Amino acid sequence: MSFDFDRRDFLKLAGLGGVAFASALASRSGPARAAAQAEFYFVQLSDTHWGFKGPAVNPESGATLQRAVAAVNALPQQPDFVVFTGDLTHTTDDPKERRTRLKRFKEIVSELRVKDVRFMPGEHDASLDKGEAYQEFFGATHYTFDHKGVHFIVLDNVSDPTAAISEEQLAWLTADLKQHKPSDRIVIFTHRPLFDLYPEWDWATRDGAKAVELLMPFQNVVVFYGHIHQENHHMTGHIAHHAAQSLIFPLPAPGSQPKRVPLAWDPAAPNRGLGERDVTVGAAYKLTELPVVKG
Repeated sequence: MSFDFDRRDFLKLAGLGGVAFASALASRSGPARAAAQAEFYFVQLSDTHWGFKGPAVNPESGATLQRAVAAVNALPQQPDFVVFTGDLTHTTDDPKERRTRLKRFKEIVSELRVKDVRFMPGEHDASLDKGEAYQEFFGATHYTFDHKGVHFIVLDNVSDPTAAISEEQLAWLTADLKQHKPSDRIVIFTHRPLFDLYPEWDWATRDGAKAVELLMPFQNVVVFYGHIHQENHHMTGHIAHHAAQSLIFPLPAPGSQPKRVPLAWDPAAPNRGLGERDVTVGAAYKLTELPVVKG
């Protein structure tokens, strides 16, 4: 990839992490196809948890989303689109407060200069009411879109409180994939991992293996997800799965401690556990992880 800015400068500006840059490389199978698949990049933001309050975890939680928006707006080259991969807001049992948080989140991100912004729910947004409030503000919880020769599929594995995709949605996925050739480039966005990373901590999707099985005939597939608040890379056959770090707080490595609780905020290293990654998307997928540089 060739961009005219240092991504570390982006993190200095943002003061946070959880950012993925992706670039799709032009095809080498002819000028017409190459034009349709011209280089582009998108920004992935994940697990913003708007409404979270936890001074011991992140005393600056009320400002991180605004900083992320400002940082994206300040990029010399604007991305083609921005995608938020779930847990837009922090969970609440109060339906009125849930809508208040979703509304405020939407207001803040409306300040993005990039107007093509994609959303998907996390369990904090949708599991308590099966996505009802989320859909009032953001529409469908699962959908597809195409961009410069890449087919993007957003899967919802959070609205079902049992952490499943559901047979109905899997049938929808089956019908969508039937329209594509095995060589087509496909990117999946989802919140929970589609594989059993650590089911004891809810880091799995109950029927995720069925989705992976449907994707296996396709040669060029990559999955981007959130939920676990840390970098993780996993292969199911030839399909790569990459987790995004959180914008709000890190979580411990799978099974590294008895309980899944946010890691304590360290004023000496406030960005610990937060970072960014470069993602090159083409016939193959290459990731370069970069640490946060404190500004």
